[in-house]
Amino acid sequence: MSSILDIDLDYFNLCQNPEQQFYELLDWGCCPISFVVEKHHKAFLRWKDRVKRGTLTEPSHILHVDEHHDMMDQKRNTNIANFMYHAMCNWKNCRVHWMVDTPIDSPEMWLDDVWISFSQRFSMGSNRPRGWPKPDLVSICTSSEFINDDLLERLLKTSEEFMTGKQRSGWRQTRKMEVQ
Repeated sequence: MSSILDIDLDYFNLCQNPEQQFYELLDWGCCPISFVVEKHHKAFLRWKDRVKRGTLTEPSHILHVDEHHDMMDQKRNTNIANFMYHAMCNWKNCRVHWMVDTPIDSPEMWLDDVWISFSQRFSMGSNRPRGWPKPDLVSICTSSEFINDDLLERLLKTSEEFMTGKQRSGWRQTRKMEVQ
């Protein structure tokens, strides 16, 4: 079983010192960033692909650092609002902790009958649960429509020492294209 650290950069919108908090989270993880995506549900598709290919074992823990819980519907197709619901459906023994300072709502209000079974594997709070396992995979979502460009650039700069050289150059090119 593996553990995933899943960070959406929109989480840092309301933080006092976002770069420091982001750095401390990545430093705790002690794991290079595996990939960066713009749309959060694309991270889930990559997790599934790695499990299928055998480069990641089925996750037992997902630390979901995000402004949103991403369990807002039970639609068949995975999207940015429901991908964590799909992760919990896909991996029946996976525990999810939604790390959030001020929750805007609860997945309970969006999920019908499945919430009863999910609630025993789901927690939320502003801190990482005690004893939470360090990640085997770190995914970052930029969510550029939910974060201003200045903060996004600062956070991506903060993350550079946790990325491989290939990831750094790829993101610089992507950001240049987005700005133009």
